[in-house]
Amino acid sequence: MNKNLNKAKSVKVDEFYTQLPDIERELKHYWEHFRGKVVYCNCDDPSWSKFFLYFSLNFKKLGLRRLITTHYSGGDGNSLPAFRLIYNGEQVGNEPDLRKLDVRFLEGDGDFRSPECVELLKQADIVVTNPPFSLFREFVDQLVRYKKQFLIIGNDNAITYKGLFKLIKDNKIWLGYGKVKEFARPDRSTQKFGNIGWYTNLEAKKRHEELVLYRTYVGNEQDYPKYDNYDAIEVSRVKDIPMDYVGVMGVPINFLDKHNPDQFELIGCNRDVDQDPNGVFGKGSLLNQKETFKRLFIQRRDNHCEN
Repeated sequence: MNKNLNKAKSVKVDEFYTQLPDIERELKHYWEHFRGKVVYCNCDDPSWSKFFLYFSLNFKKLGLRRLITTHYSGGDGNSLPAFRLIYNGEQVGNEPDLRKLDVRFLEGDGDFRSPECVELLKQADIVVTNPPFSLFREFVDQLVRYKKQFLIIGNDNAITYKGLFKLIKDNKIWLGYGKVKEFARPDRSTQKFGNIGWYTNLEAKKRHEELVLYRTYVGNEQDYPKYDNYDAIEVSRVKDIPMDYVGVMGVPINFLDKHNPDQFELIGCNRDVDQDPNGVFGKGSLLNQKETFKRLFIQRRDNHCEN
């Protein structure tokens, strides 16, 4: 649940391990991107990481060139020393040949921002991992800085983070297919969340599927009030987006799960003055002088307007 994520962020508890079925469900949509590529899982101890397990078992099927993982020691001296592992696909039967794994200890703690890990990042084509929730913005900034492709897990609310929304708006990052609702913990317990999903810049068919619209604005104007401080209508549910409205609309952030950039343009967001359309939302978007929930502002593309 959201309160669990907020608690994790406040105390920087970032040990949430992605489970294999969630990885399998998402990765099946992107196989064509991996042939001949170097994959880097830079937040993953291969002894327990299901990302390492997935890529090592599917190394040949995916046509990978190399798999790299790095283990973060935690910087507290209580866990294994930081190390990096390189796997080039050697197998015994259908299993990775553990004798051929190239394992070396790192001088630092294995933090993804450390010089050693950055050098490994430079060698990679695609980063696939579950980065620390508390460092998500920094993690994405690094991937963008080094122009890497990626498929990573993050909080849905990151959509409205300063900087990240601009990347989404500029069509440089988008949402993946599924949600990750349950993670494993170091003590073998599980932790459930309600708002965790995949972020990527790998092209996928989902991005170009039309959102089918059923409702109309004309004749139902009372269901679409205008904001007090911005010329746009409020659409409180994605399924209620009208097919015949050509102006700007405020929609919930879960709209991005169905966003087709060919169908809708992202105009702005009401949660940061640097992100909103006209710099008017220092206090959020208002309806009858009351602040609304987080909203994205969208507009139909000219070639998708229905009258």
